[in-house]
Amino acid sequence: MNDNLMLLRQKCASVTIFRNLKNDIVVSSLIRILETDKNNITDFLSCYSDLTAALYSHNANLSEYILKILLEDENLYITAKAQNKPIDSYIEETAEYELGLFRKLSEITPQELADAFDYNGFIPKWRTSDIDFLSEYRNRINNIGKYGYGLYSKYIMFILKNGKTVPVKHPDAQKLSQLYGYERERKAVIDNTIALLEGKPAQNVLLCGDAGTGKSSTVKAVVNEFADRGLRLIEITKQQLRDIPHIIDSICKNPLKFILFIDDLSFSSDDDCFGALKATLEGSVSARADNIAIYATSNRRHLIKESFSDRDGDDIHRNDTIQQLISLSARFGLTITFTKPDKTAYLDIVKGIAEKYNINTDNEQLAVQAEAFALAGSGRSPRTAKQFVHSLINNQI
Repeated sequence: MNDNLMLLRQKCASVTIFRNLKNDIVVSSLIRILETDKNNITDFLSCYSDLTAALYSHNANLSEYILKILLEDENLYITAKAQNKPIDSYIEETAEYELGLFRKLSEITPQELADAFDYNGFIPKWRTSDIDFLSEYRNRINNIGKYGYGLYSKYIMFILKNGKTVPVKHPDAQKLSQLYGYERERKAVIDNTIALLEGKPAQNVLLCGDAGTGKSSTVKAVVNEFADRGLRLIEITKQQLRDIPHIIDSICKNPLKFILFIDDLSFSSDDDCFGALKATLEGSVSARADNIAIYATSNRRHLIKESFSDRDGDDIHRNDTIQQLISLSARFGLTITFTKPDKTAYLDIVKGIAEKYNINTDNEQLAVQAEAFALAGSGRSPRTAKQFVHSLINNQI
């Protein structure tokens, strides 16, 4: 083992701020190679194959890979920087030193390792690059509101599982350019989202209206559109509404912007989840942060499934109870209604989707077929239009 590699091995033992990287299989395998006796070729090759197998699943450039996991790492230094907290000069010095160390690690070549072990056989190769890790890291800090750190820098959409946010590794890739009609409604959602991204007062939003009109698709498309500006989505089910204060506490100091998304929201009149959402919308002790907005969709304008028996109950203050039930939607700062399109709007949506798929059908014939499809199904809606075009494609195939 040459002096350069031995020195790197010693320095790796003292890593403090970026110690999480030592749990990464690529980095840990590389360190294990440096710790292997130069006469133990079998252990060297075993560690080497672990390294290359893990690296190849991402790319074949060791420098780019190590830089990527460095930029995504959640540690005491990056979280303090994100919150503009004062940082001790010793911590600054350590961070700069360790960034230089990982840069040197990332520049180790396959040939350098093979020579250290006097190995002349074939080994899988990787590339390295001359990258200024310190400069790249400072750039990430300066743009932390766009990139974030940790789990939220790696993924865009999340769900809740056992009270923790879990990434959706293959999210809906819906784009705004793929949605047709409802320009006025979507503009209201977009404008409110831009306000959130720019740090201006943003409203909690209720998208209500008929089924299949694109309410959920609009929210997901907006998140995809502005993800590169630091927007993230956490989807919450009605049963998880009590977890909202905990979620808010965990992300309220994060530099990114978050939409807490509740899809297909409705309550029965005695639903005990009602109070949890009501408290959040009205403003409880930990209910609101400048980087968070709640977006909910519902097929019901008033959100409460109320029966006549609810109105005829024995509650002495029956009128107050009714008003509480039907006024939940009023606690959203912005309510946007998506109604079923009329015939003209429906056919415009059909034409837009058909053009996207390069379907060359006479407009008059397309209109007749699309209308017949809607009448035979669930009526006119963007969802129906999409289903019609897909059926048309299948018939053509």
